[in-house]
Amino acid sequence: MKAATRIEAIERLDEDIHAFVYLDRNADTSGDTLAVKDSIAVSGMPWTYGCAAWRDRIADHDDPSVARLRAAGAVVVGKTNLPELAAAIGTTNQIFPPTHNPWRLGYTPGGSSGGNGAALAAGMARVAVGTDMGGSIRIPASCCGIVGLRPSVNRVPTAEVDAAGLSVTAPMARTVDGVRQALGVMVAEKPPTRLKGRPKRIGIAESTALGIHPACLDACRRAAGALAKAGHEVMRIEWESEEVAIGYGRVRRASMASFPGDLALFGPGIRGLVEEGMKLSALDFFTAYEQAAALAYRVVNAPLLSGFDFLLTPTLGLPPMRIEEVPAFLSEPYRGYVQFVLPVSFAKVPAVSVPAGLHDGLPVGVQLVGQFAREFELLDLAEELEAAPGFGFQRPPLFLEEAG
Repeated sequence: MKAATRIEAIERLDEDIHAFVYLDRNADTSGDTLAVKDSIAVSGMPWTYGCAAWRDRIADHDDPSVARLRAAGAVVVGKTNLPELAAAIGTTNQIFPPTHNPWRLGYTPGGSSGGNGAALAAGMARVAVGTDMGGSIRIPASCCGIVGLRPSVNRVPTAEVDAAGLSVTAPMARTVDGVRQALGVMVAEKPPTRLKGRPKRIGIAESTALGIHPACLDACRRAAGALAKAGHEVMRIEWESEEVAIGYGRVRRASMASFPGDLALFGPGIRGLVEEGMKLSALDFFTAYEQAAALAYRVVNAPLLSGFDFLLTPTLGLPPMRIEEVPAFLSEPYRGYVQFVLPVSFAKVPAVSVPAGLHDGLPVGVQLVGQFAREFELLDLAEELEAAPGFGFQRPPLFLEEAG
């Protein structure tokens, strides 16, 4: 498919999905095509962060993560949609249409890297660059049935500043190998040769005080069965998340309050959270952070430091839902949705969401968690799971043939 024709095909398909907020009509789509979340700078392209305050902003530089991929031959086809300030687990804002899930229009692709998830699932790009602070790569990966990696903090270079020290920039793709190859470029390391090695000891979290939707629990148990069949030892671990969610709520409000811009231009929901963040003291911030990090250490780091090689959880506590039913950011219902991704963010270790089949025609995912800075070993296990029956990428009903 010729480059111009392919961009036109993406535009036609995206009339329903709204994954992109900008497409480069001159992009050479014959090679490795790259979609970039619109919170990340790409020189000469919009850089709105989903905010009316920055509707007309154009980036004058490439973020280092993008620059490295471009230098390796990747072509940015466009910028993808996100919620305002990347602060939601869906993908809606005031300046662009809501992004839909390619598996079913009217349903959320997750967020905040939801435009990436939808673009990849629909075959409109080969790789995407997103960010993950409290699950923003892993959530859409699960909702859209793709692979999304959260690496260890500071593993991938970026010019973006996160005062909380939680946000990471990272690749998303339809396959584990796609993520592995992109990560190698982004961290300037050649991915090591994949070796099977000894059987691994894997801790599985399959019960929580908040409860888990049966489809998400089933996906996790099927993953445990597949890994056990492959020769690994799978053992149950405890999981908690409430204190992490409460602490994150304060930390995230404070981080949003630090964004520059006219408060009146933010949407009412975000404006309210920013105003609450402005009332927090430094002591409030540090107390909340310590509270969340302490529990994250207990449920994530401690098992990884006491004999477990990896952890296994559902990616989310709920399957994809209608766009209008997505829980409000930082609300009480939100906590059950993100109960497995948030503690990992505070533990600062790598995690990857792997597609784990469908429930009622919509994707569900499982999360594998690894040792600090050992992303490639984590991806080896993820690829092993991906190859098992019932796992890995499937084409949704809305899919661009001859996918880029």
